[in-house]
Amino acid sequence: MSVLLIAEHNNKELKPFTLNAATAASQIDGDVHAVIIGQNCGDAAKALSELPLIKKVIQVEAPYYENFVAENFSPVIVKLAENYSHVVCSADTFGKNLMPRIAAALDTSQISDITKVISPDTFLRPIYAGNAFATVKSKDPKKCVTIRPTSFDPCESSGGSAPIEKAEPSGEFGQTKFIKREEVKSDRPELGTARVVVSGGRGMQSGDNFKLITSLADKLNAAIGASRAAVDAGYISNDHQVGQTGKVVVPDLYIAVGISGAIQHLAGMKESKVIVAINKDGEAPIFSVADYGLEADLFEALPQFLEELNKLNTIQK
Repeated sequence: MSVLLIAEHNNKELKPFTLNAATAASQIDGDVHAVIIGQNCGDAAKALSELPLIKKVIQVEAPYYENFVAENFSPVIVKLAENYSHVVCSADTFGKNLMPRIAAALDTSQISDITKVISPDTFLRPIYAGNAFATVKSKDPKKCVTIRPTSFDPCESSGGSAPIEKAEPSGEFGQTKFIKREEVKSDRPELGTARVVVSGGRGMQSGDNFKLITSLADKLNAAIGASRAAVDAGYISNDHQVGQTGKVVVPDLYIAVGISGAIQHLAGMKESKVIVAINKDGEAPIFSVADYGLEADLFEALPQFLEELNKLNTIQK
């Protein structure tokens, strides 16, 4: 049977992780159908149909789908799932809210946060904060799978021409009401998909000192991250948190400043392609995963780093 991919979007365009999820879905079975649920989401549906890995797009629209309330989405997907062996989406906030409801309604065990598809019924997923990996084989006739987006390359975004079919919406779930959404607007790259991430930890000592992190991130066109210790201390908001209880990132370059490297933080960034650590404690665990380590006082090292960047005028675009 085919795989049903749940597309993530904002009613205008696809979210980047949908492309990663499409890659994972295609590794389960080559016949991937995608469902897009929203209101006035025709442009996003068209973009979805142009993904070469997608064979068919199912578009479902209703006014109460505009704000992506999981209680409204899940009945539609449960009904569509009758014709599919797998239901797949990203293991981000969207997927973590939606997929457990689908799995419960289908009476199946969810397989969460997979990093590799071994076969259509066998998957690899991290456990113990990423310090071990479990190979999970499911005997359920229908499998609900969330994928760690950063573990799969995004698919090509053009070249496909999948047909778009309209499907009837389910009724609105009356016990949940959308009130409002508060979003942080920023010109900075999104933390989860940025090519470069600069993160600060408890060693920054205060929120004001995070200006050093901001200055470095500006020079490198980077996203700003933080350890849980820095977030708990109130240095920066929790939407910047990287780690087991924050975001998992796999950038080309990850710069950890004043971060000791607790196991929970390493779980969220140790798969980065290049890791640079700056810490005055030479025994800090962060150095065990760093490709380049600088044992130095960050308040001396960062100004020098910024000065050299200014000299070289190497602002990454």
